[in-house]
Amino acid sequence: MELPLLDEQDFLCVRCSRRRPTCCQDSEVYPTPGDVRRIAQATGREDFYEYRRPDNPIYAQENDDPFWIEHVFRSDGTRRVLKRQPQGDCTFLGEAGCVLPLETRPLICRLYPFDFTVHGLLDELAQGCPTELLPEGVGLLEALDIRREDALRWHHQLYEELLLEKEPASHDL
Repeated sequence: MELPLLDEQDFLCVRCSRRRPTCCQDSEVYPTPGDVRRIAQATGREDFYEYRRPDNPIYAQENDDPFWIEHVFRSDGTRRVLKRQPQGDCTFLGEAGCVLPLETRPLICRLYPFDFTVHGLLDELAQGCPTELLPEGVGLLEALDIRREDALRWHHQLYEELLLEKEPASHDL
């Protein structure tokens, strides 16, 4: 099934942002060491992340994936996250969405709305996208133009890069 052409006004993420905060506005995005390198190379910036404790305690309760807690969180309970703009938006959120090219975005962002654990992608998608805004007969992945094959590749890459995570003596990677 081919999607009807949608102008920017009709794009699902844009319509979502008109109704409520989006994932780019209320998520605490963890970038892997590989994400940090890719983003730094693409932007020429190194000031886009910080180490801090989760604002939302749900991020520290990854009971379904202990691998995540073991590799993402440092011994002091902090983890690397993308900085936010003063109003809370992701530092890379622009007027038309993410300013980073797809293959430069953090793997977590590329994977959304897939839910996952170290064992793979879950059958059920994450809750959060406004599926009620989808055109009739169009699925969420189709509307977002996300292929499961890409998500499987990104999932594998994410967990490979989690293994690179060490508690560095300094914040330099």
